[in-house]
Amino acid sequence: MERMRKIIGMLLVVVLVGAGLVTSLTTLGSASAQDGLSFEAGTYSGVADGFGGSVEAIVTVTETRIENIQVIADGETGEIGTAAISEITEAIIQTQSLAVDVVSGASVSSNAVLAAIEDALKQAGADLDYLKDEANKLSVEAVEQADIDTEVVVIGAGGAGMAAAIEAALAGKDVVILEQMAVIGGNTNRATGGMNASQTYIQAELGVEDSNEQFYEDTFTGGYELNDPVLLRTMVEQSADALQWVNDLGAELTDVSFSGGQTNARIHKPKDGSAVGPVLIGVLKEKLDELDVPIYLESEAQSLITNDEGHVVGVNVVTADGASFVVNADAVILATGGFGANMEMVEQYDESKVGFETTNHPGATGSGIQMAVEIGAALYQMEEIQIHPTTQPGTGYLYTEGLRGDGAILVNKEGLRFTDELLTRDVVSANIIAQTDSVAYLLVNQELVDQNASMAGYIEKGHAVHGESLEELATALELDAATLQATLDTYNEAQAAGVDEEFGRLNMTMSLAKGPYYALSVTPSIHHTMGGLKINKDTQVLNEDGEIIPGLFAAGEVVGGVHGGNRIGGNAVLDIIVFGRIAGQMAATDLEAVLEEGTEEGTEDATEDVTPEEEEEEVNSEDASEEETEPEDSVENEETGSLDDSADTEGEPTESETEEETEEETDEETDEEADSAA
Repeated sequence: MERMRKIIGMLLVVVLVGAGLVTSLTTLGSASAQDGLSFEAGTYSGVADGFGGSVEAIVTVTETRIENIQVIADGETGEIGTAAISEITEAIIQTQSLAVDVVSGASVSSNAVLAAIEDALKQAGADLDYLKDEANKLSVEAVEQADIDTEVVVIGAGGAGMAAAIEAALAGKDVVILEQMAVIGGNTNRATGGMNASQTYIQAELGVEDSNEQFYEDTFTGGYELNDPVLLRTMVEQSADALQWVNDLGAELTDVSFSGGQTNARIHKPKDGSAVGPVLIGVLKEKLDELDVPIYLESEAQSLITNDEGHVVGVNVVTADGASFVVNADAVILATGGFGANMEMVEQYDESKVGFETTNHPGATGSGIQMAVEIGAALYQMEEIQIHPTTQPGTGYLYTEGLRGDGAILVNKEGLRFTDELLTRDVVSANIIAQTDSVAYLLVNQELVDQNASMAGYIEKGHAVHGESLEELATALELDAATLQATLDTYNEAQAAGVDEEFGRLNMTMSLAKGPYYALSVTPSIHHTMGGLKINKDTQVLNEDGEIIPGLFAAGEVVGGVHGGNRIGGNAVLDIIVFGRIAGQMAATDLEAVLEEGTEEGTEDATEDVTPEEEEEEVNSEDASEEETEPEDSVENEETGSLDDSADTEGEPTESETEEETEEETDEETDEEADSAA
């Protein structure tokens, strides 16, 4: 557990950046640009408030130079905090300036580090206005990145991409990861709840009865039966193995509880209730380091490279400094995430979502989707965009669904409950939107806080309103105290009786009879884009004709079809692990062997959707038409993978249903692809 806390909280992060790292410095502006640098030599300590607590900067200066910076941060989120500290301290040392950019995706931590360093330099007698002037900073000549030759290149260093890279590396392949942001982790950094899995060893140890079939039914029903059955089955049936895999890496997801839309307790999370995302990113990064897999940060993939046969053979890349380079590879894995932070794309596919905040990190722009469409990839269910019910008004900051699973309730501005808190996300979101100002309060007591580290963190960060008594809380929230008391009394009676006659909530974990109490103001925000690239069960990307695009794989939120019309909480984390692993395994397989196997399996599965005579006629026709150009590409391997939610199937007749759906929606998807490419 102590090791997990270190991963999550960065209990002690120390970054030393010395003069030895300053190379190829030239003066920006006049030759005397450094004349304004003047300090009282010594070591000074500055402090500022960060994302999860105070940040201390210990700065050593000579009379004319910032020499060393040491940053100590308690509570800055894992890799996000690490990136902010390393990027900013190195930039200040190299440029001898405070006119440095914040790290995208880590703005709060970045500003805290800058403020603490500024505080220390002020004590050293620095001219802060001079240090903040762009004209006085030193510039570092950009180091050109040479082209890279590798076997597998993964685009995106989120959970799916990291899982894919690990599997490919374990298979003995040379692997490179490209990440457009300065921070690894993507949206996985923001995953708060846990990882769904059924028939797991943890459930068995805790006496929780569950089944793959019930998990499938819950997810299929929750997705309005729009899920790709093959992908869904794959995800479900590989869920127990995926949990074992991440725990073997050190994730320690050993607690199990309920989440919205689930019949049984199957969301696995850290024992202390900490956010699951930083834990996973921490253990995945440790494994990548062990395997010596390089991650090229601030390296944005611009376009995919194909050869004359239509095989994807590499990526064109641009760095933050504007330098271009090429990565040549035998296989490319897209793990670039969805488009929840790209409001233009959101509006393009669902105008009703305009005006919402987003929970997504800045890099969730749909870039991977657009790159794949440019070479003919098919899109699937792009209009399916989810909003999350419990986010901070005005910012989109996400509050974990685990709070409701652990026993929290929702009340409106009138002090009344208005919903079963454990309904699916879309339903709870709609019910909140129907309330006054589209806002509700997530109400918990101290007992729940003591069991949930995430809630304790929200309180520490100042997000929660506190009341020693319920009346005091009501006063702080400007609610009618009598009404709120009556609401809570009714709920506590229902909890004791095990029957919620008002709203039918089945899981009422704990009584809220005893204070102190806390409340979080919540409103829905855009959270997950269920649509994306069309893939098969091997995570191979398909074109508009349902044929594989050789050499191109995809996993995570960049993929469509896994979640259908609504994603169940806890399935995204499972999705990225299951399909990330599949993508890495398949990309590591000899390409010719994959294509040959795909031909056999694709033909076999396709016969399930039509009569044997029709299937044989269709396959023969396809083979004949494509024989001269790409004979092996005409039949697909029937496995799929996705970064946010996918499924796992072996020999499922439902794969044929998926192919049938593909045929029915070809015209619609073609239009969507054209729009996206534009």
